[in-house]
Parts: sequence; structure tokens; C-alpha cells
Amino acid sequence: MTPQTFIFFGPSGSGKGTQAKLLQEELKKRDPDRKILYIETGQRFRDLALGDSFTSKEIKKVVENGGLLPEFLPIWLWTSIMMEKMKGDEHLFMDGLSRQSKEAPILDSAVKFYKRENPTVISINVSDEWAIARLKDRGRNDDIDEDIKKRLDWYHKNVVPAIEYFKNNPYYKFISISGERSIEEVHRELMDRVGL
Repeated sequence: MTPQTFIFFGPSGSGKGTQAKLLQEELKKRDPDRKILYIETGQRFRDLALGDSFTSKEIKKVVENGGLLPEFLPIWLWTSIMMEKMKGDEHLFMDGLSRQSKEAPILDSAVKFYKRENPTVISINVSDEWAIARLKDRGRNDDIDEDIKKRLDWYHKNVVPAIEYFKNNPYYKFISISGERSIEEVHRELMDRVGL
């Protein structure tokens, strides 16, 4: 099996993290000797905002006010992981990258720089109502109505244009899946559509 590359998109509550993990488990079964690099930026930013460096404090201010972090921060975060950890022959999973349209061509340049062939973009789509119900079920501290609405609005305004960039880029295989089903049903369709 050749190294696989997957870029996951989906709003909070869509189950994209769960689907990314299930797909990793399948790849481990089928290609047990190959390493998997999973880059997920959301939790890293939450951790960074808890620090006491000047940068951490500034990030916390922006996040608490529902603002948009400048593009250099997420780009710095995921590019530094790639530069430190990529070996070249691993399966690569990216979750929460390119969350603004200006980031999309930068991620595209990284995918091509690392000669990742046949990359697949997976967009898991759910309605806001579905996302809100799922987020309330998981009971995380920041899953209150106002914060959830801000995150979903932010997704529609900023992430959807980044998704369109990849959807319209012939270098990528683009898969759009409805996440408004059971985890198992979404996983089965995903496996079928990625050809595993």
C-alpha cells in the first residue's frame, strides 16, 4: 500500500475526529508496518491558550472574544509538526488544518512539497441543529449555546471557502459525506468511497 493522505473537514459536532480515528484503525490493520502521522490543531490551540507565555495570553484574548487568529499561527503550528515529524513514507491525517481560505494554498503547497500523491479531502456535513445536539451530548465546558453558535458561524464563514478551494482543485480526490447517521454508517460509506 502506498502512503495515504487524508484532509478532514467538518463543523464541530460532525464526528470528523471520530471518523479520522476509525480510518486510522483500518489502515493499521491493512498496513501494520507503516506509521501514521495525525495532525490535529484544535486541541493544540486550546493547550497553547492555557500557557503563560506572551503568545499564549494573546491567543487566549482572541479566542475568548470569539475573534479570528491570524493565519500565521495555525500555519506555524501545523508546518512545525510536519517539519519535525514527517519521514516521507507514513500515512498522513490532517484534521482542523486550513480553517481559512488564505491557509488553503499554503497547505496545498506543503502537500505538493512533500510529494503526497492522490491526497483525499473528506468533508463531513451536518446541519447546525445536528451539530448542536451532538455537542450538547458530549458535555465539554465550552459547549454552551453561545460558544457553539459562534463556532458554527465561524465555520460557515471561514472554513467553507477553504473547502471550496480543495473541492475545485483537481489534484485532490474530494469526498462529501452526510454525517447525520450512526458512526458505523458514516464509517462504512467513508471506507467504500476512499476505496479501502
